[in-house]
Amino acid sequence: MHKRRIVIIRDTVFTDPYGISCTPVTRIAVAAVTKNPLANGYKEDLAELFDTGAALGESLMGELATMLPGPSVSYGKAALVGTGGDMEHGGALIHPKLGKYMRAALGGGKALIPSNVKIGAVGSRIDVPLGHKDEAWSFAHFDTMTVSVPDAPLPEEIVMIMAIADGGRINPRVGDGPTTK
Repeated sequence: MHKRRIVIIRDTVFTDPYGISCTPVTRIAVAAVTKNPLANGYKEDLAELFDTGAALGESLMGELATMLPGPSVSYGKAALVGTGGDMEHGGALIHPKLGKYMRAALGGGKALIPSNVKIGAVGSRIDVPLGHKDEAWSFAHFDTMTVSVPDAPLPEEIVMIMAIADGGRINPRVGDGPTTK
């Protein structure tokens, strides 16, 4: 695995856009810029990217989890694939093995880890979806963190992002989840 750059973004919110105070919520994302060994051609076997996702998760998630002021309750992941790659490259990086390391660093997680993958040029932004780590239908925790790395991804790179938060949306006013009636 060839890592070119690691970027950590920390965002703490104290009021909503109207100036109404809230319990502070901190979101932290780590973006790892890595070479895409499968760029510029169709490959059936994507296993090399499965292992890269696992290695990045194992090496970065523990540190990320310690940066939150409170326990992590939300998580999400994403991949921004350079123009020499394809969507499956991003999926291979974040799906088969990464979740194990995210959950281990956070002390568990029963819910599916929300995810997003897209193709993008240098400086593109990606919305990393966040959801409660144990309660998949906690509407108050459906959130998004927008992430970009100014000089990435180059055509033969992938930016892999893992994000966590110690709370949900600021002052949520959408119900608790679906009814069962």
